[in-house]
Amino acid sequence: MPESYVPREPRSHVPGEPGSYVPKEAIGHGDGGTAALAIGEAESLERPAGAPPPGERPPAGVPLGKPRSLWSDAWHDLRRNPVFVVSALVIVFLLVIAVWPQLIATGNPYRADLSRAQQGPQPGHPFGFDTQGRDLYTRVVYGARASITVGVCATAGVALLGSLLGGLAGFFGAWWDTLLSRLADVFFGIPVILGGLVFLSVVTSSTVWPVVGFIVLLGWPQIARIARGSVVTAKQNDYVQAARALGAGNGRLLLRHIAPNAVAPVIVVATIALGTYIALEATLSYLGAGLKPPTVSWGIDISTASTHIRSAPHMLLWPAGALSITVLAFIMLGDAVRDALDPKLR
Repeated sequence: MPESYVPREPRSHVPGEPGSYVPKEAIGHGDGGTAALAIGEAESLERPAGAPPPGERPPAGVPLGKPRSLWSDAWHDLRRNPVFVVSALVIVFLLVIAVWPQLIATGNPYRADLSRAQQGPQPGHPFGFDTQGRDLYTRVVYGARASITVGVCATAGVALLGSLLGGLAGFFGAWWDTLLSRLADVFFGIPVILGGLVFLSVVTSSTVWPVVGFIVLLGWPQIARIARGSVVTAKQNDYVQAARALGAGNGRLLLRHIAPNAVAPVIVVATIALGTYIALEATLSYLGAGLKPPTVSWGIDISTASTHIRSAPHMLLWPAGALSITVLAFIMLGDAVRDALDPKLR
């Protein structure tokens, strides 16, 4: 072998692959040295986590690590975030009692005993009684069902409608984008509480669906603007342009390349908004325009207790406390998810 050449490590770790040679003068200086250094840096950046450096074989039985995606990184951070863990446990507990309230409350939330009206906590009745002698503990537990149902269904409807309209406006632009922006401005100009009083005052149904429909009607513009901005940013990336150049259609571009990379801000805003929607339902019910009796709701119980706050403060304490804890849990969960999905905050 000539002295001016030295062997180089194979570029692959496959046994039996022949090595290649580079001029000795190019090692450490000149164009060849710069190129070799750049290649080495690129290979080190692209090497999966846990993979051995070039020239070393992995230990027997140890698989090579895989590069983690945004979602796996976010889940890795969330599992180690105490705020997320605590809020998630509270929300899971609330969801369980909303579906199966009889697990922790065996009484009837409608059973009244006027002889116990406004009485305080007693054995077997830790929260006391309301103005009609109904057990407050049972009503607080059963009231979670209406509030959680309104929050979850309204958030799902707002996220789906807002993401669809905002995503299409951001992707196609032109007149569709202009029309959506002006329509969103109209809905943004409607006061939420005043709109709820006007819209729900003509509804006689005592179910949760009129409240859910109203929240979806006024809540979609916020998600639509978030989705539009995310899609406009994502469609300018090189991988989207490359997929378009290879002949990918609009549907494939939206579903395969743009939506997975634009949905994170929507999830964060929707998670935080869920707690806000629960508070909005309670506010409308307090004002008499939201849920109506005989539906068991925290807002209805707070409205009933507001006129007896001096004589029976326990009637206001427990439903208001349950509402505050629920809203705080969802807001804390949304903040934790935002911190995990936003690479700038890492």
